Amino acid sequence: MTQPAPDTAAEMRAIEISTPGDPDVLRVARAATPVPAADEVLIKVVAAGVNRPDCLQRRGLYPPPPGASDTPGLEVAGIIQATGAEVTTFKPGDKVCALLAGGGYAEYCVAPAVQCLPVPEGLSFAEAAVIPETFFTVWTNVFDRGQLQAGERILVHGGASGIGTTAIQVARALGAEVYATAGSDQKVALCEQLGAKRAVNYNTDDFVKIIKPLTNDKGVDLIFDIVGGAYLEQNIKLLATDGRLVVIGVLGGAKAELNLGHVLLKRLTITGSTLRSRPVAEKGEIAEALKEHVWPLLESGEIKPVVQQSWPLEQAAAAHTLLEANGAAGKLVLIVDPDLADTVPV
Repeated sequence: MTQPAPDTAAEMRAIEISTPGDPDVLRVARAATPVPAADEVLIKVVAAGVNRPDCLQRRGLYPPPPGASDTPGLEVAGIIQATGAEVTTFKPGDKVCALLAGGGYAEYCVAPAVQCLPVPEGLSFAEAAVIPETFFTVWTNVFDRGQLQAGERILVHGGASGIGTTAIQVARALGAEVYATAGSDQKVALCEQLGAKRAVNYNTDDFVKIIKPLTNDKGVDLIFDIVGGAYLEQNIKLLATDGRLVVIGVLGGAKAELNLGHVLLKRLTITGSTLRSRPVAEKGEIAEALKEHVWPLLESGEIKPVVQQSWPLEQAAAAHTLLEANGAAGKLVLIVDPDLADTVPV
């Protein structure tokens, strides 16, 4: 039986997409507070992360999976208000961050319990809110699909993005040699501060010509790519023998011509994935891996989420505008409860 908190409101503020379009279609609306299913928890949202898939959903290009909330928002941090009948791992009052299939831009949301993790010690709710989407994505793609090992070389495209800042830090902390690309000299400097051995401004330099000599012309073992088609030829050139290309975005186009001869000669692996539509059980497995391998790094301060800017929930459109203009260095966050957002849970 669901265990509701006595102060849970029947209605809540939430951001709705009034019609597909530009950021100004995001509106504050009233919605019914969701009720957790047997395997879910109800979270009072303190802060919510902003991600590129939210912008795609707003434009009508990335619909939520069947049964998921049509309110945007894929990650939150907050306080559990109620638990479903089958939930034994959390209780009301627990402070968590959670990966969602949707619904984060609101005062309350539901999430499968297995997709929740405790707020890392020492981090505020606002910092914890920007962890799930990027850390789940990086772990499953870089370490599960990409099989990155200590001592190997990785190139992270979009190194100053939320995904990129996460990938650089985690890969470096787990023993890889990290390279990155970014779109300005300021972002290049950020990548190197976070642990990249060398970052390249892709607007002024050829990353293959700069990075390959730094590897004794062997190339990199793994490329983590959010660009897609526009970088395919260069990525293939830079990969080492037995290298892996993991594509998680197509900001530079979904199509490109591929010379399969290079794939054969180098024994390359090309793969990719999306996260939102994957089964809850798979996301739960990723959560367990993060808790084991990455949470200690967060709690020790060896890695830390990079938050560039925050806005009140009502100003979600401003966050989307900055993100789509490629103005973000790190993550953007919406503050739902300003009294708690900057506090460190105890």
